[in-house]
Amino acid sequence: MNRLDDIEAFLAIVERGSLTAAARHLRRSLQSISRSLGALERGVAVELVRRTTRSSQPTEAGLAFYRRVRPAFEEIAEARREAASRQAEPSGLLRVGGPVMFAASHMVPVICDLARSHPRLEIELKTSDREVDLVAERLDLAVRIRAMRDSSLKARRLAELRAVVFGAPAYFARHGRPAHPDELARHECIIRLTEAQEEAWPFRIDGRRRMVKVKGRFRADSVAATNAAAAQGLGVAFGPLWQVRELVDRGAVEIVLDDFEAARVPIHAVWRPTRTPLAKARLFADLLAARLRRHEL
Repeated sequence: MNRLDDIEAFLAIVERGSLTAAARHLRRSLQSISRSLGALERGVAVELVRRTTRSSQPTEAGLAFYRRVRPAFEEIAEARREAASRQAEPSGLLRVGGPVMFAASHMVPVICDLARSHPRLEIELKTSDREVDLVAERLDLAVRIRAMRDSSLKARRLAELRAVVFGAPAYFARHGRPAHPDELARHECIIRLTEAQEEAWPFRIDGRRRMVKVKGRFRADSVAATNAAAAQGLGVAFGPLWQVRELVDRGAVEIVLDDFEAARVPIHAVWRPTRTPLAKARLFADLLAARLRRHEL
């Protein structure tokens, strides 16, 4: 037996309450479990488990050893599973989720690349602009565009994006270009309705983040609608640069107040904390991160 097997036996004895129960749980013989415990105790030169005819209880030293070793053993076991899973060809079903527009623009191209490269892989994409429950939706991985608020999830930062203020050249010709966020008070602002429905936009003013109240006659819960309204000169809008990149490139809208942009918004891949992310989910996250690095967000 190797030392990891000895530690695994010790952990099972403590958690199951006896050598016999540990042997049954690990599907090893009672003699094998006893040998592992003896070898571990000789290695650390202290009695870890006090044996009786009825049960096996950890000594004070054994309990302290258990508390230190259990997290380390789980990390090692997870690392071994991860290494082994990397050798396998991605196959089976991968369930991923993300915001509606972001999924269409950036996740679908990655999905297509994966499907072409790995013919045994099936992919299911669920899109929603609300923060969905990964367990309820049975997702292996989800993409979230915001600062992490749920610390119970494991997360990997993929990229970050700019949020900008923009409007049509025709609108600025009629009303002027705002030179400071406070000047938005005299402009028609196009309000994008969110879950919070706050009519305030974030800026960095004098080195500090500040929310600036805005108002306007047009509100919509559709990104496409607010962007189209801005392009047609209805007013000034606010949103992620990647969503209006095509409008900026063809001159339909212009960015203003870029000297006052707030901190960039992080993009995370998240998964459940109770499981190691599948190799195919890690591969998806790797490819998505690489794609986002190639595109200005």
